[in-house]
Amino acid sequence: MSLRINAVVPDFEAETSQGPIRFHDWIGDSWAILFSHPKDFTPVCTTEFGAVAQLSAEWKKRGTKVIGVSVDGVEDHKRWGNDIQTVSGSEVDFPIIADDGLTVSKLYDMLPEDAYLPDGRTPADSATVRSVFIIGPDKQLKLSMTYPMTVGRNFAEILRALDALQTTTKHGVATPADWTIGQDVIIPPSVSDADAKQKYGEYETVLPYLRKTPLR
Repeated sequence: MSLRINAVVPDFEAETSQGPIRFHDWIGDSWAILFSHPKDFTPVCTTEFGAVAQLSAEWKKRGTKVIGVSVDGVEDHKRWGNDIQTVSGSEVDFPIIADDGLTVSKLYDMLPEDAYLPDGRTPADSATVRSVFIIGPDKQLKLSMTYPMTVGRNFAEILRALDALQTTTKHGVATPADWTIGQDVIIPPSVSDADAKQKYGEYETVLPYLRKTPLR
């Protein structure tokens, strides 16, 4: 299936490095980030998982659970965790899904339905399993992005996007390019000037369709 923004993401049962889960139950009332990689013990992914581990306090501050997924097994995930900690200096305190049957990779449209893992496979055999999905408490997909194997993901940007998603969801606003917490937000064009003044107070009209206001 093709995943689209605001669609409910597929539910599934899986084994992880922290035990079995049912995905929607695991999310609960939290925000969630599902991020995937093609193989354990690979250089770029090791640095990425280390970056996620270093941001543990930031995810918790935002009420967000993170979970990795790889097409390797649970024991490989556990052994790889030691390498991730060596590189990052941070413990891997989030679960990693064992997707050696490719169930999750196919459900989330990272691999074609007829994909399989050949004997002696390399990361290239699952190269497209390099995606990030941000999911809301309503289990709907809010954002997705996919990177090539050679480019490490920017988790500072993923954290920024999460902030923007949570802000726009809570306050009914939009955010401009490069927005970070504390900067002005955009009043949606669907809100009249009168309603905007009542809801947001004073605001700046840059263009008739671009009005900016601080969050109060």
